[in-house]
Amino acid sequence: MKREDKIKIYKKIFKFCFWCCFITFLTLYLSQATGYYEYEQHKKVSFTNEQIKKFEEDVASGKNVDLDSYLVEKEKNYSNKTSKLGYNISKTIGKYVKDGLDNTFNLINKAMEE
Repeated sequence: MKREDKIKIYKKIFKFCFWCCFITFLTLYLSQATGYYEYEQHKKVSFTNEQIKKFEEDVASGKNVDLDSYLVEKEKNYSNKTSKLGYNISKTIGKYVKDGLDNTFNLINKAMEE
């Protein structure tokens, strides 16, 4: 393999890694800028406050209180065939991306050893 061909391959690998890092950065930055994390924390706090009020009302009315019923957030199960298919596709893509990255780093490692 000619030196120019190796340089072209390295440039392609570098561009691919750069774009992956850039997209990851943009995703994290936008989630921070839009306040996604703060919104998730706010939902937890409001849930806790609601459960505290419910607990206090039940104690005041003399009901039999079970602490576990106030600690678990009841989540709806939205899974269906479409979401399961999406999950399986995502797992498959993740597997191939992992294999691709492993191969890429192995190639880089071999290139560094030469």
